[in-house]
Amino acid sequence: MCSLDFFKTLEGAYAPNTIKAYQADFTHYQRWCQRNNHEPENACATVFVQYLDEMSQELTSATIQRRIASLSQIFKLTSTPNITKEPEVLLALKKINRRLGKSQKQANPLTLGVMRKLQAVCDDSIVGLRNRLLLQLGYESMRRRSEICAFKFEDVERLPNGKHALLLRKSKTDQFGEGKLIPISHELVEIISHWQDKIKQTDGYILRSFKRDLSVRESLDPAALNKILKFLQRKAKLKDIGELSGHSFRVGAAVDLLDKGVPLERIMLRGGWKSENTALRYLRNWDDSDWLLVGES
Repeated sequence: MCSLDFFKTLEGAYAPNTIKAYQADFTHYQRWCQRNNHEPENACATVFVQYLDEMSQELTSATIQRRIASLSQIFKLTSTPNITKEPEVLLALKKINRRLGKSQKQANPLTLGVMRKLQAVCDDSIVGLRNRLLLQLGYESMRRRSEICAFKFEDVERLPNGKHALLLRKSKTDQFGEGKLIPISHELVEIISHWQDKIKQTDGYILRSFKRDLSVRESLDPAALNKILKFLQRKAKLKDIGELSGHSFRVGAAVDLLDKGVPLERIMLRGGWKSENTALRYLRNWDDSDWLLVGES
């Protein structure tokens, strides 16, 4: 039904991470079918309900929903009968959602105050400078971790008013690469400039990983961002704020903007949210007594 060649045909039409997710979700379904002596392309609604029931014993509702969405798209693209739309499957999914709940675990906010505390434990080494830059870039850009790691030195633009912005070439909500300018502070521009001088690079990816001799590689893997945040959080002894992740930048900056009285529409524009419901989900745990600004960016 779906060979490696099929997923290669999706290149250029979908984001690389989307293709990886489709392939991973289909592989999970394919292996389940093989273990239970079913053929993925010929499985009926009853069989698919069994698949859903088994997933619901271990996975969250959000993960199940994502896998169904992936499989539905794959069935559509391969002209395979879409059993995910069968009444029996839809009913089973409703039952699972009621039992597990549809709400997703929300990332803990990395607010300005938290960012300053994390930056304070970054030393003056080349790794410390990279980490200070990562924190400032993630917070100000309010982007997803893959997008944060995709910024290049060439994306820093000087605006007619003398201020600076970062060019976001492509994002999850801009698959056709129309681009978007994100205003950034003078502080971030200075850190980027200092970083360029330190690593002696004028182009290429801004964020880099290191070799054993501490020379820089060409880029930083987005998966490493979570590890860096966890390391800095332990070093800063910030146990009471919950575990931080790449999405914490978006949540924290949105919380800070809301605390400043910025209208939801402008927060959505800055964070790249098209849906008001999505933006509000990021802000659902906001409490004006909990997340106070300690400075200005």
